[in-house]
Amino acid sequence: MQRNMTMNMTEGKPLALLSVFALPLLIGNLFQQAYNLADSMIVGQLINADALAAVGSTGSISFLFFSIFNGISGGCGIITAKFFGARQDEKVCKAIANSAYIMLGFSLLTGTLAFIMAPTVLGWMGTPAEILPDAITYMRMTSASVPLIAIYNYASSMERALGDSRTPLYFLIISCILNVGLDLLFVGAFSWGVFGAAFATMLSQLLAGAGSLLYAFRRNPYFRLDKKQLAFDREISKSAVKLGLPLALQWSLIAISTTALQTVVNSFGNVAMAAYTATNRLEQLVQQPFGSMSMALSTYSGQNMGAGRTDRIRAGFRDCLLAMGILAGLMTLMMQLFGENLVGMFVQETDVIQMGGSALRITSIFYVFLGIIYVSRGVLNGVGDAFFSFINGIVEIVGRIGLPLLLIHLTTAGVWSIWITAGVTWMLAGFSCILRYVSWRKKQGTQTGERESVISEHKIGERECA
Repeated sequence: MQRNMTMNMTEGKPLALLSVFALPLLIGNLFQQAYNLADSMIVGQLINADALAAVGSTGSISFLFFSIFNGISGGCGIITAKFFGARQDEKVCKAIANSAYIMLGFSLLTGTLAFIMAPTVLGWMGTPAEILPDAITYMRMTSASVPLIAIYNYASSMERALGDSRTPLYFLIISCILNVGLDLLFVGAFSWGVFGAAFATMLSQLLAGAGSLLYAFRRNPYFRLDKKQLAFDREISKSAVKLGLPLALQWSLIAISTTALQTVVNSFGNVAMAAYTATNRLEQLVQQPFGSMSMALSTYSGQNMGAGRTDRIRAGFRDCLLAMGILAGLMTLMMQLFGENLVGMFVQETDVIQMGGSALRITSIFYVFLGIIYVSRGVLNGVGDAFFSFINGIVEIVGRIGLPLLLIHLTTAGVWSIWITAGVTWMLAGFSCILRYVSWRKKQGTQTGERESVISEHKIGERECA
């Protein structure tokens, strides 16, 4: 089968390959974040800070439901990448087909659950009564869009597994521009409030998914499946779910921890909620280069694991860790100097801007640990280290639930406990990621040594027989 529209990452210089592959991912992720930024900036500026707080209060709980689907999506992508790296084209095609069945089923399940449970969960989180109706509306619209988002996530995860990070980008850029236009129309001209912002995002994401998938069917030979390849394959589906469920657990635990932290934020009132929403949106942008390199490393590690090239995985980890450290330093400097100016893009209220700027100066000190987390996560998820996902999730839970209780009750940190907790949790997670990577590397070294010993003994036996 011709391998056009794909990238073989088992040969060539690791950092150069990863940079080329990650650049479209970064651009795409930035445009994806533009969805959230457009919602937040237009809602905050054209309506008020309470509307911004309502949109922000749904973020962590929406992430909880999305995390189940996203974990399964990640498992499907890694399995496909391993088959591609091993040059098993027939299994690649079967993985593409079976991934569609798995991801559609999980997206319908999680979207339905989120829609039904929206009022109950937001009530549990202590969402203030004055913003609760808008928060429920926004979350339910987001929940209804999960199957639509699944179309894009499916297409992009399969294309990335094959080394194609550009195709999803083209359609995402178009849909992002459309999203901003629809936001201005629905919120500004039609005065539909947070419903209009959510509806604009839903329509735009549908376009990105449908366009990317149709283009892949027409241009990528791996998507041209015959009847045999379209058949349900129990072993491939089982492997994808087996790998995806730990990833889903990892992201679910992280989501639960951010939901718990959001509950703490809600207890400090609307100013803190608006400031937290603004800083979260900004730090989602900060994390995009890290996230893009992490996704690139997952594909890179998956392909090289399939090809048996663990030496290349180690080289990719080393090079990316250095690059992410430099990038983290630059972003820290930017937040220290321009925090208030950046928060001011979202709201006009002075008290929110001042609190947000101070909060960014706290969290930005810990950005280097974000780089460590994403690089380690990309490699370990790519090689299929399921236990790492569990460890990473537990650390996030302990940090975001335990630390606020200690800081609020045992110190005078007050509202700043929110952002101190975020930073220290990154630090703890970063250390756990490094320790797990070192453990994996030692294990691979031991296995390599055992294989070499067996080969050596076999050769000695052959000489003695001769």
